[in-house]
Amino acid sequence: MQQVGVKCDPAPSKWAYRFERLMLTPLFRLVLRVFLPFLLVFFVAGVWLSNEDRRDQLRMIVNDFKSSIQSRPEFMVNVMAIDGASTGIAEDILEIVPIDFPASSFDLDLDHIRERVAELPAVASATVRIRPGGIMQVTVTERDPAVLWRTREGLMLVDREGFVISVGRTRKLHAELPLIAGDGAENHVEEALSIYAAAGPLLPRVRGLVRMGERRWDLVLDRDQRILLPETGAVQALERVIALNQAQEMLARDLMVVDMRLDNRPTIRIAERAVEEWWRIRQLSYGNTRDK
Repeated sequence: MQQVGVKCDPAPSKWAYRFERLMLTPLFRLVLRVFLPFLLVFFVAGVWLSNEDRRDQLRMIVNDFKSSIQSRPEFMVNVMAIDGASTGIAEDILEIVPIDFPASSFDLDLDHIRERVAELPAVASATVRIRPGGIMQVTVTERDPAVLWRTREGLMLVDREGFVISVGRTRKLHAELPLIAGDGAENHVEEALSIYAAAGPLLPRVRGLVRMGERRWDLVLDRDQRILLPETGAVQALERVIALNQAQEMLARDLMVVDMRLDNRPTIRIAERAVEEWWRIRQLSYGNTRDK
């Protein structure tokens, strides 16, 4: 029974009222629900990890768990397959990518492997991926040799972009490739191929192109004949020589050099034996005239 003379006050206490007011503040709720638990967990974890033995134990548990996941059969790579490469290039790839199989796919840096393969001179591009079944697939696109470059060190196979692909063993093994020589010749392969394409009827007599002074080309023919081409307009100059040869059979004579370096004044140099024969005939003609 309610006591007589005691009034019941339904209002909250002073501290309860203040707490309820604080709970209406968004910042206070955020601190109470997020930051305070986080600080508490962080403090407990810090105290627990302050012991070195506990840290080592935790590290061992994490490493064991990581190893158990990485060593699962579905994540293991057992073999490397190489597509698009010749036998020699495939051997080079196996040499620069020494991987002991089986290996976990987590331990393979595919980007690094692709970069190593793409660094090979004979490789134009490469892709590396992991195929189902634990196969690391390496697909390469080889550079196609465009010319044979004769250097002081020997013969080199060069593609259209000037990349030295490999060593050419003998000229006979690459008889179908145009021959170039001279310092810097590998940097002007496209121009050399254009000159070869323009040679047309002279191709059976062409022995090669020589880069002179890293500025221009000399077209070398059989019988030690040379066509000196200008720095610019080499193809057009060669076409003029071919036209003259077809009209007058100029290159069938005892000429040593056809100099086309000056567009407005092409010159020729005859062979020494032809000069001697010319002087002999002239002296004979001069002597006969005096006898008369």
